[in-house]
Amino acid sequence: MRQLKISQKITSRESEGLEKYLLEVGRIPMLTPEEEVSLAKKIKTGDEIALKTMVNGNLRFVVSVAKQYQNNGLSLNDLINEGNVGLLKAAKRFDETKGFKFITYAVWWIRQSILQAIVENSRMIRLPYNKVNSITQINNLQQKFLQEFEREPSVSELAELMEMTEEEMTGILGSNARHSSLDEPINADDPDMAKLEILIDENQETPETFLMDESVKHEIKYALNHLSPVERTIVKMIFGVDGAKAESIDVIASTIGISGERTRQLKEHAFRRLRKLIKPAQLY
Repeated sequence: MRQLKISQKITSRESEGLEKYLLEVGRIPMLTPEEEVSLAKKIKTGDEIALKTMVNGNLRFVVSVAKQYQNNGLSLNDLINEGNVGLLKAAKRFDETKGFKFITYAVWWIRQSILQAIVENSRMIRLPYNKVNSITQINNLQQKFLQEFEREPSVSELAELMEMTEEEMTGILGSNARHSSLDEPINADDPDMAKLEILIDENQETPETFLMDESVKHEIKYALNHLSPVERTIVKMIFGVDGAKAESIDVIASTIGISGERTRQLKEHAFRRLRKLIKPAQLY
């Protein structure tokens, strides 16, 4: 497995305590997939030592993720602490029978904890918690959609996946127009850097780039395989994936040989199943 390196430029800007922590984390051996499976089984029985070992073996990854969220109101130390909270949650919930490496699963919990901490600690954000939570879910969903389909989802597609009307989705996405918060630039020198989007340097490969690209595709494929053949065909034609051309419901209905209304019913049923199999904040 590729080693995640901790950049020395981080430590030069942080306190002596943080520098010591980073050095200690860097010395902890990374776990093998076999060790993760063994630890996960023990964790299910309440083994606290196994839990500690699983968490400690992945602390360096939290540091790598936290680096990408600096300059958003929280210190690197705080970001790491919040990421560690997510890592602990992931370790307690990890199901080794799903076939994923632990860190592939944990990245969603780590990001969720960090993003939520940024939102909660930003004095400029004045949105209700339920709306902030929805936006966080939408952001995660957009990322997964982009990874799989190589394009941004439309408002209509997001509304379908979030079980909202297009009007409700538009209202949430437009919240930044009424609150100087979620899409406000982090600083005047970089107007394209938004708070909640936490845009990352495109020229810098992140841990999520090489871990999540493969895992998200695996998860989408896993989910589609749980649909009926006709539902799977409809979903592929709606999004234009796996060799299919993106088509309207009417064209899909005509191609399959069923009514438009029946096609819509099957589409809605398929989307409900996909929502249960692919959750925005976690892999399963």
